[in-house]
Amino acid sequence: MDIGLIGLGKMGGNMRERLRRDGHTVVGFDFNPDVSDVGSLEELAAALPAPKVVWVMVPSGDPTRQTITALNELLGDGDIVVDGGNSRWTDDQAHATLLAEKGIGFVDCGVSGGVWGLQEGYALMCGGKRPHVDTVMPIFQSLKPEGEHGFVHAGDVGAGHFAKMVHNGIEYAIMQAYAEGWELLEKVDLVENVTEVFDSWRAGTVIRSWLLDLLVAALHEDDTLSKIAGWAEDSGEGRWTVEAAIDNAVPLNVITASLFARFGSRQEESPAMKAIAAMRNQFGGHAIKAEEAADESAPHHGA
Repeated sequence: MDIGLIGLGKMGGNMRERLRRDGHTVVGFDFNPDVSDVGSLEELAAALPAPKVVWVMVPSGDPTRQTITALNELLGDGDIVVDGGNSRWTDDQAHATLLAEKGIGFVDCGVSGGVWGLQEGYALMCGGKRPHVDTVMPIFQSLKPEGEHGFVHAGDVGAGHFAKMVHNGIEYAIMQAYAEGWELLEKVDLVENVTEVFDSWRAGTVIRSWLLDLLVAALHEDDTLSKIAGWAEDSGEGRWTVEAAIDNAVPLNVITASLFARFGSRQEESPAMKAIAAMRNQFGGHAIKAEEAADESAPHHGA
């Protein structure tokens, strides 16, 4: 099958390679000319036979919106655009409506697998009309892991990205649980071989998982994680999951707490805890810990 692939970063580049290994003809475009097969979106569209299928694998938000808007000018009736990035599910309907005006189909596809996808395959969660999904099915079959699992047509437009969003929210919570357990084991003197404890959980336990495997791999490289700062970003899907829970009155306690824990990781000091300490001192005379005095040897402004 012929397909255009826009965005050849870590995931997009590996997806191109996996598809080519399975016999597909992939025309890739990226703004990095060292990895791009063509010099422009116009060249990509011209290189594809009709009906054209183009997979978009660029960052969510404006980059995706701009790319789909450009494809709307280059594609026509019967063609299909697949958004395989981490777009917010609420954007999908707008993209589908825009493309439908010219008879262009739209499929949203949440993709999980990261840098391991080339060898292991990618878990795919797609949304869209059945005929459009069926047209792209040879590509889905090549990208997914071997076996019966790893692909789902979750529903109409937006369902794929919504499912991927919830997947990522669950991922936040699982990682937070492993991390808190690791910190507690490290804190006590009783347990002497924390990495081996985690390693032992990889078989026969109810908490074994690929994320656990990855944590153990990291601990084998640095058993105290001393080379890594305790700072964790969030890529957006965790926030969107919590917002969707609020909109639907779903008590997302654990996922919300794991998102807020990431916010806390970015503070050198907690202003909220300062306020709590101040109030405890005011109402009960409880002791407070003063800020460390500034270095007296440091030059003063105006000196």
